[in-house]
Amino acid sequence: PLCRAKKKAKEEERTIVFVDESAFYLLPMAVRTYAPIGQTPVLSVKLTRDHLSAIGGLTMDGRLFMQMQDHSYKGPGVVRFLQMLLRKIPGKLLVIWDGASIHRSRVIKDFLAQGAAKRIHLERLPGYAPELNPQEGVWNLFKRRELKNLCAANLDQLATELVRAKERLRHRKTTLVQCVAHAG
Repeated sequence: PLCRAKKKAKEEERTIVFVDESAFYLLPMAVRTYAPIGQTPVLSVKLTRDHLSAIGGLTMDGRLFMQMQDHSYKGPGVVRFLQMLLRKIPGKLLVIWDGASIHRSRVIKDFLAQGAAKRIHLERLPGYAPELNPQEGVWNLFKRRELKNLCAANLDQLATELVRAKERLRHRKTTLVQCVAHAG
């Protein structure tokens, strides 16, 4: 089904955008680091479930789009992201994403029925196949490279660091295109 969607996008001159959501917590993604022998690095964090939810999109040519908020995404937040994509990407779009229930919500269907379907076509990835979505690779880059070992004091600091990380990554087109290639 994914090959068919890509073929359709080419025929209809649509820009393919892979979309996914992720959460970023105050607790750091601890990864390997260097320290003097015998001095184990210690990360001090307060235990909390506070988090930022992010929704991101990646085009085949490595353009990166992202929005975030301090609560989980629901239909209206996804619509705001789709509206942003429509503003920033000219022409028709093919949005490829997973089968999450928020992607099938009434709000999304209403948004398409009110005219967005003229420019946006939605395709669902096969179930349980996150490896097919290159945006998953982008989230991995954020968590394991850009924000590794980050101990944010609060959500504002986390948001600032997330925006900085996005700006750094946005300029590394080769890395982003490799996410697309790795997903096949």
